Amino acid sequence: MQWEERIGRRIKFRDLHIALAVAQSGSMLKAAEALAISQPVVSKVIADLEHALGVRLFDRSRKGVEPTVSGHALLNRGRAAFDELKQGVKEIELLNDPTAGELRIGASPAQSEGIALAVIERMSRQYPRIFFHVVQGGTLALSNELQERRIELAFAQISGLAPKEYINSEMLFEEPLVIVAGMDTPWARRRKIKLADLVDEPWTWPMPGTFFDLLVVEAFRASDIEPPHAAVHVDGFSMRLRLAETGRFLAIIPASIMRFATQHASIKVLPVELPTTRRQMGLITLKNRTLSPLAQLFIECARDVAKPLAKGQ
Repeated sequence: MQWEERIGRRIKFRDLHIALAVAQSGSMLKAAEALAISQPVVSKVIADLEHALGVRLFDRSRKGVEPTVSGHALLNRGRAAFDELKQGVKEIELLNDPTAGELRIGASPAQSEGIALAVIERMSRQYPRIFFHVVQGGTLALSNELQERRIELAFAQISGLAPKEYINSEMLFEEPLVIVAGMDTPWARRRKIKLADLVDEPWTWPMPGTFFDLLVVEAFRASDIEPPHAAVHVDGFSMRLRLAETGRFLAIIPASIMRFATQHASIKVLPVELPTTRRQMGLITLKNRTLSPLAQLFIECARDVAKPLAKGQ
């Protein structure tokens, strides 16, 4: 309470600014002229500061004024306070500049190699002063990241997402699963393929019991086909794609990976439908949280990138 009564309520940034001007000029008159105020005002501010602190801050002489040891201590901290304030203003300016700064986002493993990758690539070209931090995880994990405010937004599967009072969701497009094969395989040259034709081929898709695995099994059964056993169960999309590139395996992946990726020229999406595998993909954000201008710009870009996928539904 002593600080509030004696110091906190009586010393203002304006007072420190005047004291710094006096120390810099070595004269109350020169400080007053530099600040475009009267000398009596400067003298009163210095006298009030000394009274509030109970110490002499400046020694007066015919040659001018000079800070005492106590004056130097106050002025050094005053300079630090002004510097911190300047840095704070710069941070605010940066936070409100949508073309610069850091953005923390989340993405499911599939979307981090699909639409999230495409949006980041586009924005990095347009705005090279933006830096991204990407957290990968499932929808539940990303929802927790949002709630803990470790990310601002996330790409996630929102179909089947249980309503949460703290989460907003926006659908961008519906995404099916697709079958891919190496370009050198006979299947890549076929224009018409039935799912039943592929049953005896070596397959690769995620681990048994995962949501992805259940979608694949349901797709075969919806076509009245007994689901085959995958030769390689692996959750990583990159490994599945590499297996398909060898020409020995058929891989099942989300369609958007092939839509946005440019490094998979050696594999092809086969003309066969996997029914019942469409999932709603979108953005999730935290309710009642004001998004930064950078996050808002990112969302606008994501909507634009997703338009071709939404039109193809």
